[in-house]
Amino acid sequence: MPGGADTDPALVPDLPALDAAVSECRACPRLVAWREEVAATRRAAFRDETYWGRPVPGFGATDARLLIVGLAPAAHGANRTGRMFTGDRSGDVLYAALHAVGLASQPTAVAADDGLELAGTRITAPVRCAPPENKPTPAERDRCRPWLARELALLRGTLRAVVVLGGFGWQALLPVLATADPAGGHPGWVVPRPRPAFGHAVHVTLEPADAAAAAPLELFGCYHVSQQNTFTGRLTPAMLEAVLADAARAAGLDPAPPVRHSD
Repeated sequence: MPGGADTDPALVPDLPALDAAVSECRACPRLVAWREEVAATRRAAFRDETYWGRPVPGFGATDARLLIVGLAPAAHGANRTGRMFTGDRSGDVLYAALHAVGLASQPTAVAADDGLELAGTRITAPVRCAPPENKPTPAERDRCRPWLARELALLRGTLRAVVVLGGFGWQALLPVLATADPAGGHPGWVVPRPRPAFGHAVHVTLEPADAAAAAPLELFGCYHVSQQNTFTGRLTPAMLEAVLADAARAAGLDPAPPVRHSD
């Protein structure tokens, strides 16, 4: 069980309690060893900082209408700062885009106490510990799944849209969406078979398993904000902002018009 014998994610009552419980998880020995080694050795540029070095909880509104799902914390980003996509170049790209469409209070994210706030939006990941080479194993993904499942269950009263950054997050999320809340709070959504394939700007509407008990969910795919994608131009700011604006609109938020870019 993630977090140890005393922590059943399905029974955690609210998101603040879930975030606190996530940060104590030691379920994956390889990931625990790696995140703590990185925190102890540190990168030269951050040698005077104290690293978070623990699982990273979700960040943002507890009544979010829009959820953004990534992959896992970066070794010297969220594993250092303790907040999703904070303190690394991927986060620089993501938060600049969120700010451009009116979903973030500022375009930068450098530390957990920098004052950044999200509007109607929450950011999470299917794996909560920094993995070696940014590659969690399928077993680590599955062991971490109950945290994501409970996070979704606690958001299901307000959640209307999800943006998934990358194919790993897409494959990890779909089974969770199709599963009913084990605590009985939500019937889950119907994921078509064959499962929708990941792609940039893919948009799929998922109907609830019980239409009387839940609302449809708008699911959007987006290339991950990794340096491999952003440095090569596979994902441009304009492309990212367009997906975020479409998802925000589908969630019932009021995004700003995306900025015109020369790319």
